Amino acid sequence: MKHFCLAVVAMALAAVSIGAYAQIPQYGTSINLEMAKKVVAAAEVESRKNNWPMAIAVVDNAGMLVAYVRMDNTQTASVQVAIDKAVSSAMYRRPTKAFQDMVAGGGAGMRALGLRGASPVEGGLPLLLDGKIIGGIGVSGANADQDGVAAKAGVDAVK
Repeated sequence: MKHFCLAVVAMALAAVSIGAYAQIPQYGTSINLEMAKKVVAAAEVESRKNNWPMAIAVVDNAGMLVAYVRMDNTQTASVQVAIDKAVSSAMYRRPTKAFQDMVAGGGAGMRALGLRGASPVEGGLPLLLDGKIIGGIGVSGANADQDGVAAKAGVDAVK
């Protein structure tokens, strides 16, 4: 009976995983420099408004850096963390908070720590245009949830 219950749980988790995967957007044309600058500027405005010194990175849909800003007084560790978050969100086609939540859940979710390039800290978001991923934004420098707020402001600049 115990094995049967475990099998049912495994099948339910697989069904949820397949359903979630089907909803992941496809890649589109990569973000261009003009739009990347707008994304960075919007995240920077949000960061300044809240007095959060941030590093802000925008990558194309292949994870290559397109635009980057490091605000004055940003901690040096945030330089690479912002880029890592942007790459993670573009390459894995999901917010870095998804990995953070998996790790926080423990158990099988801890496997996310073994995924090459997956950043398990909020602050990275895919950039979408017409429902397709054109890149990713990563923000680092404050608390993870604050990084996420600034990244969302950048996402909102994509038109």
